Amino acid sequence: MTQAVLFKDLGKDQSYKDVWDLQETILHRNSNVKAAARGLIDNESKELSEQKTTTNHLFFVEHNPVYTLGKSGDISHILISEDDRQKKGIEFFKINRGGDITFHGPGQIVGYPILDLEKFKTDLGWYLRNLEEVIIRTLAEYDLKGGRSKGETGVWLDPEVKGSERKICAMGIRCSRWITMHGFAFNVNTDLDYFNYIIPCGIQNKQVTSLQKELGHVVPMDEVKQKVRSNFEKVFEVEMEESC
Repeated sequence: MTQAVLFKDLGKDQSYKDVWDLQETILHRNSNVKAAARGLIDNESKELSEQKTTTNHLFFVEHNPVYTLGKSGDISHILISEDDRQKKGIEFFKINRGGDITFHGPGQIVGYPILDLEKFKTDLGWYLRNLEEVIIRTLAEYDLKGGRSKGETGVWLDPEVKGSERKICAMGIRCSRWITMHGFAFNVNTDLDYFNYIIPCGIQNKQVTSLQKELGHVVPMDEVKQKVRSNFEKVFEVEMEESC
């Protein structure tokens, strides 16, 4: 059965913490629905009175400048002092996804799928490869060949050409009771200077790039968002519904 996914573009200049809290709220609500279905908690609890089944979501957002460090990340991969970071207006959060240090900011499409994988496939490798495939297909629409780098999650250009490897989309997720959160960060018109102050994803001696840099011009964000959304529907075989 084709699954429905509630879609919402949260827009620009969004606080990282606010959107993180939104994801946590939906994940916990879905987790409690599952617990109730298994008889682990009171099915008539106040929190569940409005929801009897899990819901799938996809959020797009452009964050204010922020560095986030995954739960297994190395703090030494932040190369800028706290004072200088604050002067540049860059926030920092240590968070509960996998992966290391990355940057989110203007000109970057951050996608947060909150999916119940029990309605899809209970396989995190499958899920991550599908997320990568969404971006690979989107790049192909701009005549760019995206690929995967062995042992490294995300989407790259020229991943097999030593010295030319360029990461264009980072990924990091959390999964609880087969409910996902966090997701991908696709550099479209991102100011890549922000990456000079970290070791992106903890990977040394490899470059970070953007769609703008590869194409040589600014790319309309709404155009790219529509392509990513369409490819997400195709890869995951879902139907998007606008969420209020």
